[in-house]
Amino acid sequence: MAKHKWKFKSRFRGEAYSWNGTALASKRMREAVSEIKKVAKKDSGLAGEGVIELFVRLYPALMQIDSSSGALGTAMNKTIDSLMPILIKADWDMNTRGKQLDKLYDAIIEDGWGTFDSLRDYWGDLCVYPGLAHLWADQFMDCTKDVLSSTNQYCSAVDMCLSSLVYTERYQELEELLQLDEKHSWFHHKFWAMALVKQGKLQEALDYAGHILSQQRTNNSAPEINSFCESVLIDMSKIEEAYQKYGLKLPAYGTNLNIYRGVCKKYPTIDKRKALLDLIEKSGIKGKWFAAAKTAGQLDIALECAMTGDSDPDTLLRATRDFAEKNSEFALNVGSEAVMIYLTGSFYDPIAPIDIRAAFTKLMSAASKSDSQQWVRTELSKRVLKESNRIKHDLRETILGLLNQETQNKTS
Repeated sequence: MAKHKWKFKSRFRGEAYSWNGTALASKRMREAVSEIKKVAKKDSGLAGEGVIELFVRLYPALMQIDSSSGALGTAMNKTIDSLMPILIKADWDMNTRGKQLDKLYDAIIEDGWGTFDSLRDYWGDLCVYPGLAHLWADQFMDCTKDVLSSTNQYCSAVDMCLSSLVYTERYQELEELLQLDEKHSWFHHKFWAMALVKQGKLQEALDYAGHILSQQRTNNSAPEINSFCESVLIDMSKIEEAYQKYGLKLPAYGTNLNIYRGVCKKYPTIDKRKALLDLIEKSGIKGKWFAAAKTAGQLDIALECAMTGDSDPDTLLRATRDFAEKNSEFALNVGSEAVMIYLTGSFYDPIAPIDIRAAFTKLMSAASKSDSQQWVRTELSKRVLKESNRIKHDLRETILGLLNQETQNKTS
């Protein structure tokens, strides 16, 4: 196998990142993915080796980072999802692939975060060779029986065994194993649903997933089951049904912009404007969709979102700056709303007069690009007068002073 000096190795040493290292670690992961993909264009086997080298380093390097925000997990999942196809396509013989998967298995055992759950679910696919998948299934068969027939045992290799049984089409053994699981957990029974899909029994797979969901005492598995059913309906070309039943279910994490992009990617035949409006209606919080609407180019919808008073004023002011010359009417309406949110909104940290001055300065700077300062002063004065009772005294005096000062400067 050709030699290659991977640049990312030096950046993923044990405990390389401190507790606040999410941003830097995410950047380094993106760089590593780019490096591996570049190598994959010339040598798939070498690129596969790079994937393994990165994966075995992820947890040891990142384990000290505070992952409570979810941003690190998102970056890691994106890294794994991007590189999994390269790992499958790596041009290795069966013996080499077996050795590489042994390394990956050791990394999974050492992982304390469940980073590689998605890899375990598709372990059979990673084996590529049916013979290798048979070996993995047989190796962990006894362990899998013990875990499924127990109420408190756990072994990460169970998923690998069940996945390998699906891949090698050992359906009877898979069904017999799952009969041992009295808890009917989707965690394990999803492999039978996957087996039904592989056999082309799509409706049966949907019914089975629904049955498992009905057996659950909690709804912890509902998001995963919904995602599975959605993908099956799409495979059945029941696009509208999938969209209405599952496409508009809002996840508990992720930005609205990414949620919107995800829906557009999954449903390319659905009108993008319709998707945006449907998501806004589903969420019931219109102001939080400003960034998504603006980025999508739906400025009329974005303006409606901004005018609800629920948008982040800093986000609105950035849009004011960015659109000052491209679309001054949009920019100045949004900027005026940002100032009013500062004046009338509730914030964790109380708004001070200095914050009002800063926001007003940004708005007037944008207005100067289209010589619209007088329009902004007039409109803002009307709104301040109308909302006077909702504005704290010191903030009201500050904004009135700024408006009067601008007026005096204009006349002089």
